[in-house]
Amino acid sequence: MAGLSFLTDGSHEQVVYVTHRAARGARLAALPADLPAPLAAALADQGITELFSHQRCVWDLLAAGHNVVVSTGTASGKSLSFTLPTLDAFARDPHSRALFLYPTKALAQDQARKLSGLRLPGVVAALYDGDTPQAQRTRIRASATILLSNPDMLHVGILPAHDHWAEFLHHLRYVVLDEAHVYRGVFGSHVAQVVRRLRRLCAAYGATPQFVLASATIANPQPFAERLVGLPFAAVDDNGAPQPEQTIVLWNPPFTDVALGVRKSALAETSYVLAEAVLAGKRAIGFAPTRKAAELVFRYTRRRIEDRDPLAAAGIMPYRAGYTPAQRRDIERRLFDGELRAIVATSALELGIDVGSLDVALVTGFPGTVTSLWQRWGRAGRAGKGWAVLVAGQDALDQYFMREPERLLSRAVEEAIVDLTNPQILEAHLCAAAYEQPLSEQDEAYFGVAGMARADQLGAAGKLHRSATGTLAWSQPRSPAARVGLRSASSETFVIADGRDGTVLGTIEGERVFRSAHPGAVYLHLGESYLVRHLDLDAASVIVEPFSGAYYTQPKVEKHVAITGAATPRELSGGAALSFGTIEVTEQVVAYQKRGLEAAEVIDTVTLDLPQQVFSTEALWFTLPPELLMAHLDEGAQLGALHAAEHTCIAVLPLYAMCDRWDIGGLSTAWHWQTDLATVFIYDGHPGGIGLTRRAHDAFSELVADAALLIAECPCESGCPSCVQSPKCGNLNEPLHKQGALALLRAIVARDPDEREPT
Repeated sequence: MAGLSFLTDGSHEQVVYVTHRAARGARLAALPADLPAPLAAALADQGITELFSHQRCVWDLLAAGHNVVVSTGTASGKSLSFTLPTLDAFARDPHSRALFLYPTKALAQDQARKLSGLRLPGVVAALYDGDTPQAQRTRIRASATILLSNPDMLHVGILPAHDHWAEFLHHLRYVVLDEAHVYRGVFGSHVAQVVRRLRRLCAAYGATPQFVLASATIANPQPFAERLVGLPFAAVDDNGAPQPEQTIVLWNPPFTDVALGVRKSALAETSYVLAEAVLAGKRAIGFAPTRKAAELVFRYTRRRIEDRDPLAAAGIMPYRAGYTPAQRRDIERRLFDGELRAIVATSALELGIDVGSLDVALVTGFPGTVTSLWQRWGRAGRAGKGWAVLVAGQDALDQYFMREPERLLSRAVEEAIVDLTNPQILEAHLCAAAYEQPLSEQDEAYFGVAGMARADQLGAAGKLHRSATGTLAWSQPRSPAARVGLRSASSETFVIADGRDGTVLGTIEGERVFRSAHPGAVYLHLGESYLVRHLDLDAASVIVEPFSGAYYTQPKVEKHVAITGAATPRELSGGAALSFGTIEVTEQVVAYQKRGLEAAEVIDTVTLDLPQQVFSTEALWFTLPPELLMAHLDEGAQLGALHAAEHTCIAVLPLYAMCDRWDIGGLSTAWHWQTDLATVFIYDGHPGGIGLTRRAHDAFSELVADAALLIAECPCESGCPSCVQSPKCGNLNEPLHKQGALALLRAIVARDPDEREPT
């Protein structure tokens, strides 16, 4: 593609890797022969006269009575896979109903627009979410043939009021969960319980809907779907859609200080590439990690272009949370219609919103998962050759992939994790289900043996009322669902309010409030900076004000870990041992540092007097005997080496489970009172655990090998943010010993007898 040769001609030292993916043609299949004539005509008006092979496969499986998960790449036509059977069912039975669930409102809006464009008689596709006016809700319940909503609204607005939805639930034929790979971790674990509550009420109204899950390419889609929904599934993951030619470029900002591992701003580098693409006449999308970063990249890009082509500069817009729905729809329309040359977006445009034909997809910073990276890259090249660019940040994973590009591009997509046993999540939904309909022995089909045992415990504790017939009911007049958010495992939520006018900005989980929103903290909310003025524990509120200062804050946290249950340890090399089990974590934020934005220098240290927080969770830990430590390290370097090893293992853990390093906690100690040895703990940062460290335990050798490689190839002298330093360290990254960590990690998996050799 002319005009973008600067990405491949060797003129920029920032380009560390270039590769090409060949184009692939479509594999087509015939439309079903007995498709109702109005539906076939509507498809023909859209230019659809054949199906991709995977779309026809979904049709055939649904016709045979299966639940189906379709896991194919971006722009592969997954939406048609489930809309076509839904519309066919309605054409044959006007009473048929469907529920389409999306993780974001924007996705539901986009799908509603497409369904309306088909202009099929009798089909009423209605949006039902928190923005739906009360005056319209009764009409929607009565008339909607396809209800487009989200799991949050299903949880608090539909299931607790199921008697108002009786007719809709009775006729419910299909339930669709689009972008299903988003339903992982805490959110996915909540959604899994919400889906079981939906299935339970459908059965009460005489319906057994089929489920369709549409997902980006993920590992093991069939087991994931079955765990999320609780029913057998058939998987379709052979993509029959065409794949355009694509050039992939990895762009690493140059060093400003090699010894300290400091590089130029990734945002500035992104704006340069984006500006050059626009000036070359290409249409582009740039993904930024936060709302504030999106605004900065937009501003930098426009500034670069204005002097050279003012007209092109006017065709650039940002897209992020915080805009009104009307503003977002207008930007989407202008992008789809070709009015905009470029857009700078947050992850809001990563999912399946149709953004038309783009030439370049540029991602700032590794987004945490390979799945997410390919999703973002897939936004470009739909109508021809595309360019996919990753501009690395300072983070350890980013720099690891810049040094090992083949490990990124050949890496299998991650496995989405859903935990059905987290006690806080399970209890919340058992109570919600008991409000909707008293729990009985038959509900073991939905909540399992463990779930019903927990329900019995809730009855014994008085949280549920046991009737004379043995059923368990919620004894209060209001549904408990309204007090349970789907994005957190914690039952305690703090409200964040602007101290100037009381405007509620959002919420923060109780387990995170002391770290992120202590008095004096610079708190980032949707990319904007605020200064915490007051933390009210009794009112569960955080009072903030806008902040434009030149520093950020980092808390100092004292931690203690007590092992409460463990499986039999597994022997590692050199006398080390690996364990998995449950722990109790005690944390106390005792101080915070103010650090300058430019050089991260310490400006001030402020002490705090906050209460301890205690929670139980899942963890892995490995112990190291004195002889192994002494064989590789001087005594003074041992704690720093353990601490650095902990950080690096946490940094690479997202490669093995769909999560963020902020979902993981850790503690390293030269002596632990229960193990009587030097011990490194890595634990789920959510109360009760959600299966993240269990996955890391199962892949321990590979994880440690990746962590060792990350350290070994980093060119810094003594440790930097690209290897052993962590942005979330409660000990303010002290002490750390880079080479000692490398020696320990190599030693403990040198001859792991229970796992295959590290790759």
